[in-house]
Amino acid sequence: MLFTYAFQQREDLYFSGRLALCVMLLFTSLAHFVFIKGMILMVPPFIPNPIKKLIVIITGLIEIAGAAGIMIYETRITAGYLLVVFLIAMLPANVYATQRRVNMEEGDFSGPGMYYLIFRIPMQLFLLFWTYYFAIAHPYPH
Repeated sequence: MLFTYAFQQREDLYFSGRLALCVMLLFTSLAHFVFIKGMILMVPPFIPNPIKKLIVIITGLIEIAGAAGIMIYETRITAGYLLVVFLIAMLPANVYATQRRVNMEEGDFSGPGMYYLIFRIPMQLFLLFWTYYFAIAHPYPH
């Protein structure tokens, strides 16, 4: 909120909410490129190996596009809906990776296991709510 006050001389909760989501998406998209080996392990085995890396890169680019989209006046509602769909679609991959104990950073199977879902599922629901509230329900300045 201080950031918006510094540039707009007023507080803007909705801009701040979108900006926080944008920064989070940009930060998490980095994992798709920095920890690519671990991210590939998250992709289910029915997907052919040559396509797995492409899927990881594309989903990272989707996060970057979504981050940009929610910050652009003309695209923020559409981007918000697409991000909600994306977040829902990614939840099974996170459950699958947790079942396999994928350690994304190490690129092996030494991860925390199923109890990680105690954190991950509520966080995913929070991100869904956050995206809906700031990008869809309150997309424009008041």
